[in-house]
Amino acid sequence: MTMKKKRPVLQDVADKLGVTKMTVSRFLRNPEQVSDALGQRIAVVLDELGYIPNRVPEMLSNATSKAIGVLLPSLTNHVFADVLKGIETVNDAAGYQTLVAHFGYQAEKEERQLRSLLGWNVDGVILTERTHTPATLRMLETAGIPVVEIMDSVSPCLDMAVGFDNTEAARQMAETLIRRGYRSTVYLGARLDERTLRKQQGYQRAMEEAGLEPLSVMSATASSFTTGAILLKEALRRFPQMDSLCCTNDDLAVGAMFECQRLGLRVPEQIAISGFHGHDITRVVSPALATVVTPRKQIGEEAAAMLLQRLRGEEVTEPVRDLGFKIDTGSSI
Repeated sequence: MTMKKKRPVLQDVADKLGVTKMTVSRFLRNPEQVSDALGQRIAVVLDELGYIPNRVPEMLSNATSKAIGVLLPSLTNHVFADVLKGIETVNDAAGYQTLVAHFGYQAEKEERQLRSLLGWNVDGVILTERTHTPATLRMLETAGIPVVEIMDSVSPCLDMAVGFDNTEAARQMAETLIRRGYRSTVYLGARLDERTLRKQQGYQRAMEEAGLEPLSVMSATASSFTTGAILLKEALRRFPQMDSLCCTNDDLAVGAMFECQRLGLRVPEQIAISGFHGHDITRVVSPALATVVTPRKQIGEEAAAMLLQRLRGEEVTEPVRDLGFKIDTGSSI
């Protein structure tokens, strides 16, 4: 069974600073109780040591908690609802709790939420992004617990990973549009997170390989049906010649489809639309939405199973797993 590392304690911080443990404790409870200069020194040492506040009794700090921490970037995105369902299915069967924290695609918030989860002595963590703050990386190293990063099988990972190739999936969808005869495909993206940008790269690659001009309309706002409608109108304004859309997810694609219907634009006769992930709504809209179908629940199941395997002391022979994807052409292209 995997054994947790011995984590730095308050006395380690105090010894490094040459102050009392009580002084460090006062700073953690209320930074205003110590001078600004000393507070800055304490903060630096806490960061250097990767100190994690312990929220469980000290006598239990080296025991297993039978809990897995999961950090999700969104609580409204159906992608992560499906992933979480897969994680909980495996954890529940093994008698493990699933502790969930939300960080809104913000690396600094991920750091704060991870510190809180580690404070509850979780036995392993599942992360959904590849970009982490230096403090997050130090805490994970200090904790010494198994880590699985999900939703991508290509980017370098910290420990283990399970997902699919976002760039290749988007490239194949764009290539499908090109094979259908579309020559002015616009990519719609939101949030501008790493996976959205990787999909954009795949789209651009397909367009350039076909000798076509890549065209993108991007927004840093959250992805939603409304955002899809807004981006469609912007695409029509900027690229009136466009004949198709390659969207970073189904939310944008469905929102764009609804807006086309409101504007009296026929899909796919006047504008073809493709999405990404294959949510249930893609089957019930009319026409059925073309989309990249991703194995979200299976990704969650595999991630949890890999963690539990490591926690049992077993070797994970395939630490990076690509579960693939499928192109569903639907009726919208």
